[in-house]
Amino acid sequence: MSLLPSFLIPNFPAYATVADKAGWWALRLFGLGVLLFLLLPILAIMPLSFSASSFLAYPMPGWSLQWYENLFTSPEWGRATRNSFIVAPAATVIATVLGTLTAVGLARVNFRGKGLLMSVLIAPMVVPIVVVGVACYLSFARIGLSDTYFGLIVVHAALGAPFVVTTVLATLQGFNHNLVRASLSLGAGPLETFFRVTLPVIAPGVISGALFAFATSFDEVVVTLFIAGPDQVTLPRQMFTGIRENINPTIAAVATLLILFTTALMGALEWIRGRRA
Repeated sequence: MSLLPSFLIPNFPAYATVADKAGWWALRLFGLGVLLFLLLPILAIMPLSFSASSFLAYPMPGWSLQWYENLFTSPEWGRATRNSFIVAPAATVIATVLGTLTAVGLARVNFRGKGLLMSVLIAPMVVPIVVVGVACYLSFARIGLSDTYFGLIVVHAALGAPFVVTTVLATLQGFNHNLVRASLSLGAGPLETFFRVTLPVIAPGVISGALFAFATSFDEVVVTLFIAGPDQVTLPRQMFTGIRENINPTIAAVATLLILFTTALMGALEWIRGRRA
């Protein structure tokens, strides 16, 4: 069994020339070099979370777990973690439900202006996030939703819903609508058909979209800066505040845990895709 990644395992045809093989290896090695170039700055922060120094600098004078202890005992970091795990799951549920229903509805019918509607639905993915933050602040301040959990959850759900819509729509491209017709002809109602026929088939797309929505909400900081109050501070906002006011390796400890958490999410997503294939 080879220990090399699959994209580095050569599979040359019998007629491949030396130049073809050299080009193959050069392309893969170049891609691997670019990947390492992008990952090394991220991975370089992880050892600093175990530094005995009070500064983010190499070489490290020693190893220590004091910054993880500070992270888990600090009231500010504890509150930010709790808020992130309140806002992100709630926003994910709303985004997943609304995004899935929207995608199913769009996949079933064709009408004039469908393309325009799709453009509006995916606008949060392409509009600069600062514009979204300012617009939400101006709108929510008038109706009393700024500095509230509900307002923050609504905005995060709106940011995550386009990922659910596009992912579920892509899954529905290969969906056999004859299954729905067969279910309806056998006496099942529309709601029962959706939960017993449609949803199990498109479940991988729904779960993938939900993971993207969760990651979007969990990582969001710009909109949170505009509309969240002191009681709704999330982990990204607390990290932003810490970088501005007092940089210490506690930031590196948080970043390390977030890297591991994000990697686990992406691993779960790839596992779901593999099972679907």
